[in-house]
Amino acid sequence: MRIGFIGTGTMGAPMARNIARGGHEVTAFDLNTDTLRALSDAGIAAAPNARDAARDKDIVISMLPNSQHVDDLVFGANGIADVLSPDGLYIDMSTIAPTMTVSIAERLRARGLAMVDAPVGRQQQHAIEGKLLIMVGGDEADVERARPVLDLMGDTVIHCGPCGAGAAMKIVNNFMSITINLAAAEALILAEKGGLDPDLARKVMLGTVAGQGHFGTTYPAKVLKGDLEPGFMIDLAHKDLGLAVDFAAAIGAPLDSGRLAQARYDDARKAGRGRQDWTALYDFLRAESKAAVKTPRLAAGA
Repeated sequence: MRIGFIGTGTMGAPMARNIARGGHEVTAFDLNTDTLRALSDAGIAAAPNARDAARDKDIVISMLPNSQHVDDLVFGANGIADVLSPDGLYIDMSTIAPTMTVSIAERLRARGLAMVDAPVGRQQQHAIEGKLLIMVGGDEADVERARPVLDLMGDTVIHCGPCGAGAAMKIVNNFMSITINLAAAEALILAEKGGLDPDLARKVMLGTVAGQGHFGTTYPAKVLKGDLEPGFMIDLAHKDLGLAVDFAAAIGAPLDSGRLAQARYDDARKAGRGRQDWTALYDFLRAESKAAVKTPRLAAGA
């Protein structure tokens, strides 16, 4: 297939290389001409601008920094919407706002053009190895059209729902990993200031839920199957958080995430959840927010 690839930075460049290695004819564009020149050894042609990279291609892929960049690429003064093939497919693999993804998809659909969103998970080395996790949103037929190319860039391709669902899933994923990073950093500082070897603390936590994660351990065993009988009670979690917060205050360690968690566990206790399993915090927060939940519209007409 003839592929246009726009945005060949840290992640985009190895992704484009893997498509070319798969036997496709790739034309790329990036504002950084050095990155384009570096792709020539993979047989990737450099376009002078985004429109030329996208013109008459079977598939056009973008991998850009933010929502406005993608909107400008498609509908700006020199946007690619006017040169996309009516029989082609536009795939945006950027991490952007789901509402922007839906807006772009709707405007393209009004022109008779198809789009899927396919942001990626994992890191640069996975992009180099073609082992990205790709979260895809779009109509089933369009996702299947995209899959042969996506499979060249990732070893895990997950269809998350209609257009915009891939972007939404990426935001959820990043929220969790980024916020957990704060708790991880604070935990190691608490260990260090408490006189413990941080690497030893890490090894210990790898043997518990702290390092193994709730999604692979407690959640599927308890709250996600509707079992709130306590294995470890919210009351006890709240008590232990109190010990950690007090310990941190005594030794001068930052514990912002711990204090916020303590307050939410306390809210759950006040709501009568204290003797439920600690994973019931999800059930409590879900019930608390239910009246305010507004499901995002992830497809035109939905």
